[in-house]
Amino acid sequence: MASDRNASDDFTGPLRRLLLVVLALVLFGFFLLWRIDSPRVERFRAQVVDAVVPRMDWAMAPVTATIRLVRDFQSYQQLFEQNEELRRELRKMTAWKEAALQLEQENARLRDLNNVRLDPRLTYITAVVLADSGSPFRQSVLINVGGRDGIVDGWATMDGIGLVGRVSGVGANTSRVILLTDATSRIPAEIQPSGQRAIIAGDNTSAPPIDFLENPDLVRPGDRIVTTGDGEVFPPGLLIGQVAQDPGGRLRVRLAADYEQLEFLRVLRDHGARRVEAPSSLILPEVLPDAGTPPPAAAPGTPGDG
Repeated sequence: MASDRNASDDFTGPLRRLLLVVLALVLFGFFLLWRIDSPRVERFRAQVVDAVVPRMDWAMAPVTATIRLVRDFQSYQQLFEQNEELRRELRKMTAWKEAALQLEQENARLRDLNNVRLDPRLTYITAVVLADSGSPFRQSVLINVGGRDGIVDGWATMDGIGLVGRVSGVGANTSRVILLTDATSRIPAEIQPSGQRAIIAGDNTSAPPIDFLENPDLVRPGDRIVTTGDGEVFPPGLLIGQVAQDPGGRLRVRLAADYEQLEFLRVLRDHGARRVEAPSSLILPEVLPDAGTPPPAAAPGTPGDG
């Protein structure tokens, strides 16, 4: 057994040295032949490439497909980024559109306030809404005109399109306007084209109900509602809104004025309206004594009592 192992070792050592020498010679030959500046090697390399590369399309197909897939993914990523950028721009443009629409509406209201006159006898003054004191129990706004501007308690106010309310409380520089939606508001109105008379009673909602209607069968949703001028509180013909019907079947008013954006109000100077000096004159008419009837005796404590 020992002699066999020694014999194999004797053959393995020379064989290894022979293989190393052969490998060195082969590498040296490649070094000599495979030079850049060797024309023969260049021709040989070209022949090898021409013979092998055209037949390696099947092997290059996965590589080519992978490269195309990577390029397509990069293109999709760029498209996604561009899409997100366009969405952001669209959101910005939507915001600008809303701002432009608001400015257009405000401009239309201002033009209407400056140019439209409901009655040649009526004049008006444009006021800016300073504060909105609306609450579940009271609906009113504060405007920046008052006694110094000749404002009188009870004058009507509009937003350029429809009736908003009436002046109730005048200060030196400001006035308070009670809106039609306030629970204390009662407006005599006429419904066109039927000519039905009614009372628009505020109930602190955005759509006041229509009360004391003469004949509801003659009224349809969409009919126009204007002031009548009864009681000489408001000038006649001021637009209030349109008839609407709630789910319960009750007739209400869809107000023409935009209560969500009360920025400017037009206060109508109704100099022809009768100013109420004594509340009793709204209940009992003034009776002039006849020539043969003695005037009623003054009550004790009155200024006429001597």
